[in-house]
Amino acid sequence: MGAGWRPYHGRVRRVLLASPRGYCAGVDRAVQTVEEALKHYGPPVYVRKQIVHNKHVVTTLEARGAIFVEENDEVPEGAVVIFSAHGVAPEVYQQARERGLRAIDATCPLVTKVHQEARRFAAEGFDILLIGHEGHEEVIGTAGEAPANVQLVDGPEGAQTVSVRDPAKVVWLSQTTLSVDETMETVDRLKRRLPLLQSPPSDDICYATQNRQQVIKQIAPECDLVIVVGSRNSSNSVRLCEVALDAGATAAHLVDYADQIDPAWLASAETIGVTSGASVPEELVVQVLAWLAERGFADVEEVTTVREKLTFALPRDLKRQTSARHG
Repeated sequence: MGAGWRPYHGRVRRVLLASPRGYCAGVDRAVQTVEEALKHYGPPVYVRKQIVHNKHVVTTLEARGAIFVEENDEVPEGAVVIFSAHGVAPEVYQQARERGLRAIDATCPLVTKVHQEARRFAAEGFDILLIGHEGHEEVIGTAGEAPANVQLVDGPEGAQTVSVRDPAKVVWLSQTTLSVDETMETVDRLKRRLPLLQSPPSDDICYATQNRQQVIKQIAPECDLVIVVGSRNSSNSVRLCEVALDAGATAAHLVDYADQIDPAWLASAETIGVTSGASVPEELVVQVLAWLAERGFADVEEVTTVREKLTFALPRDLKRQTSARHG
């Protein structure tokens, strides 16, 4: 269904399928990077951290010969290492050079944009208030670009404790996978304390995160249950559950696979919303829809708020090698 969709008030077991959902351009690029590196260099190819935060994707790539490690020192000297879509701090690149590793950077270009903003504002002497979740890989990477200038603000409550050198030289940046509404609430609280707080030149929360939240906001009021396909360490997937509940869904649950759905969730449900995080392959959504169909939810209406067309090219070195192989 397109933009003309309207809520339906009849009593029937149905599924409202959110669109857009699933893979964003950055995740697609990162997964392709590992696949192409395996083709070009042959296994094993090492990947620092999870390439994207999805259990199924990681397991599938492991079966093809990818070895996931936590740090560069676990990678044999001279081997190929891929940096995940979430981005890394400059010191990680330095460590790779010191070990003679062949590093391929699969950082999402939208994350790279935030890194560039952090470097630029730090060079201009700004204090940077980085809105994000403590310990998340993306936050660690961004903060590593200017550790002396960056202060983490973890949600609206964190806005109460920030301290800056010059209230006239302060800017906020954010993790790309946050809740749009919660981030703006955090910004509003920061601006009450720091009226001269500057905003980034363009929104840091990525287009895919915003689009997936927007469509779930539209369908959630009609849903007795929302099922979000995604992993628990996926920030944008967790946010989708929160957004669904905030927007009026009676219940919302996060699952990696269809067999994790508890049949008890369906007991009094008539309308079920289904969506997936930005690092989730579509095959997992198809399996959820099949599971629901077997239990009487075979009527599926796709609700589309926007059509995504953005794609990102592979990392430059890998793109050249891939072109040569296909040429």
